[in-house]
Amino acid sequence: MSVVKEIPFFSLLTEAELKLIDDIATDKKFKKGEYIFFEGEAGEKFYIIKDGQVKLTKMIKNGDEQILNIFSSNDIIAEIVAFDKGNYPASAITMTDTDVIVFDQSELENLILKHPSIGLKLLREMSNRLRRAQQNVRDLALKDSSARVAGLLIFLAEKYGKKKKDKVILDISLTQQELASMIGSSRETVSRVLGQFESEGLIKTSRKKIIIYKKNKIKAYT
Repeated sequence: MSVVKEIPFFSLLTEAELKLIDDIATDKKFKKGEYIFFEGEAGEKFYIIKDGQVKLTKMIKNGDEQILNIFSSNDIIAEIVAFDKGNYPASAITMTDTDVIVFDQSELENLILKHPSIGLKLLREMSNRLRRAQQNVRDLALKDSSARVAGLLIFLAEKYGKKKKDKVILDISLTQQELASMIGSSRETVSRVLGQFESEGLIKTSRKKIIIYKKNKIKAYT
């Protein structure tokens, strides 16, 4: 079975095309806290997560780190370098021990030159992803602080949450400052909104996890 068949980025490819992609894929393991690549580094490879969690970060003008996104199993990181020989626009850091599939940009380029249909299908999928990302940015700009925090909690719960009876346990090591950076807010604002949700009995927070009791009511804030 193809190692990339379940990856959404390759969903438009045929079985024969997936086999060609498999032939240029390699595996690599990273320990928790390791950098997969650095912002500004030459973009020679892109990655798919087999197991683990990775955060994509960017340094902003005041020297703080902004988390752009969090990735987990089957997610692709830095797919832009599949077609762009530029530098990585952000850094990727593992949040857990992580196993990834690695693709060399030059090998994919050579494959596409021999099989142009693969390149067209990957570009089509990238265009769809870009449209979704632009819509998310527009939606975020129109929301107030409570809606932003609620939307982030729902996103994290659906992607990383572990359902246990009538609650969802979000066991992910993000500080309130890191949560704030993901939605372009301040730590104080995120702390206030989380406190509000906790006082309403929607969630319970601790140092390393968030327990969501009433996901639908949180979703209503979005």
